Amino acid sequence: MDTRQLGASDLRVSSLCLGHSMAAQDFGPQAQADFNRLIARALDLGLNFLDSSDAYWGGLHESWLGRALGRRRSEAVLTSKFGNLTLPDGSKATNGRPDYAIACCEASLQRLGTDVIDLYYLHRVDPKVPIEDTIGAMGRLVQQGKVRHIGICEAGIETMERAHRTHRLSALQTEYSLWCRQPQQAIIDTCRRLGIAFVGYSPLGRGLLTGAIRRYEDLAPGDRRRIHPRFKGENLERNLQLVEQMQAMAQTLGLSAAQLALAWVLAQGQDVFALTGTRELHKLQDSVAGAGVQLDAAQCAQLEAIFSPQDCAGERYPTEMLKDLGI
Repeated sequence: MDTRQLGASDLRVSSLCLGHSMAAQDFGPQAQADFNRLIARALDLGLNFLDSSDAYWGGLHESWLGRALGRRRSEAVLTSKFGNLTLPDGSKATNGRPDYAIACCEASLQRLGTDVIDLYYLHRVDPKVPIEDTIGAMGRLVQQGKVRHIGICEAGIETMERAHRTHRLSALQTEYSLWCRQPQQAIIDTCRRLGIAFVGYSPLGRGLLTGAIRRYEDLAPGDRRRIHPRFKGENLERNLQLVEQMQAMAQTLGLSAAQLALAWVLAQGQDVFALTGTRELHKLQDSVAGAGVQLDAAQCAQLEAIFSPQDCAGERYPTEMLKDLGI
């Protein structure tokens, strides 16, 4: 599949990045075997950009990913993250202390079964710790050979610039899709000025753009998306009207809605990557096929008109979570 240079780094990766799935997860032996097959198939298809975090499944995703790669570790560009915490009461917190960064990296290396992480992200910026201190510690991990390149997630422009002055960033990761694009344009422009790759997570709008979600009740009890404003009440009704228009366009092009949504993201530039997650082989293969679709300017404009900012309803996170991002 299509590969692209990751910022100013020496990494060349697939335009599509595979991360963890938000769906309810069975952690039994069969689920692990299915996960192994998923990773093997991704590599067979040329998808070498693999994303994890110590926050996913309480670190279990890293362990599964490391075991799934096994002897094929050299075929993958392996990324992980630290600093995004879920407290016992379910609330979120951050930790960007230098000593914590070092300890988390050591633990991730153990779980991943590798001696180096190709791209290590600060998962969430800690407002209590100067970004220079956090990034400085991550830079020392690079000097020690435990990390090849570093990145940052959900950072505002000023924070990103300060971080980049401390140690070169290779990638910024934040949410990006047809449904959530307008607020990110200034971020993308800054990434381009600094030579930083833009990795957009949730390019399918957390499943909204696939057409598979038709009502709030389609989300299982406990599904985190139930707290997201875009999936509630009148917001969901308005957003589904936009998805129906996109589905009609996809049908005329012989594509699934998911393929069309991914193709739009990847049409935004050779420095833009799409990070999506699944645990199902047929969805992985559908996504890889979508990454190979070339949209022209008129088709992109048609999609952007459908998902105009004034028509997309509901914020991407609840208000309190948006405040915590500090963007």
